[in-house]
Amino acid sequence: MKGTTSRVGRAVITRKLMLSVAMVMVAASVVGIGAFAVFTDTAAVSQATSSGTVTLQPINVSGANDRLSIGASNIAAGDTIQRAVNLKETGSIDLASITLTTTATTSSLLDTDTTNGLQMVIERCSVAWTESGAGPPHTYTCGGTTTSVPASAPVIGTNLALSNLTLTAGADNYLRVTLTLPSAAPNTLQGKSSTVNYAFTATQRAAQAHVANRSRPQRAAIQALSGSFVAGPRRHTRLQGND
Repeated sequence: MKGTTSRVGRAVITRKLMLSVAMVMVAASVVGIGAFAVFTDTAAVSQATSSGTVTLQPINVSGANDRLSIGASNIAAGDTIQRAVNLKETGSIDLASITLTTTATTSSLLDTDTTNGLQMVIERCSVAWTESGAGPPHTYTCGGTTTSVPASAPVIGTNLALSNLTLTAGADNYLRVTLTLPSAAPNTLQGKSSTVNYAFTATQRAAQAHVANRSRPQRAAIQALSGSFVAGPRRHTRLQGND
């Protein structure tokens, strides 16, 4: 009988302890809720952002100011080849620079001989070049101001800096590319053929702090085309623009 009473007593004490623990947990929960209850408010706004573009107008067309894709054949020592091309930034971002890289997809002494092979001069006219001749051959005169873009250099070059250009978006750059086979070209340059690829690369202006309606630009745009040039089979007297 005494053992039974002890067991009952222990059960009662256990239930009381469990009830006390439960009450403590409930009380802690209530205190926690009170401690973390705060007033809040939110302010929000939407911001639209878009990138601009760096885009060079296509130059692989044939027109009065875009003749660079037209090749020449049967050229002789002393001949010159004139071609017009308009570099225009048709995107929305001003430029920092435009460079030119020329490569030979078909190669010969016309492009590998840096002394006696084709030499290139590029000039810019402040207005569109005036084209003469039903040709090719074509010749070009400038009714405005002429400036040198690069001076004479071998026809093949990498990242040639083009100076005296207008680099604002929407601006025209009327260029005349003149290739010359030097009059001192030796007989080893007879009967040679080269295809020159011209790749103009436009690079965006320097990064700047953004203001209303100004956006982060793209990096660069490239326009490329090729022209073929073939030397005649024998040496000739100088023929101006014999395409």
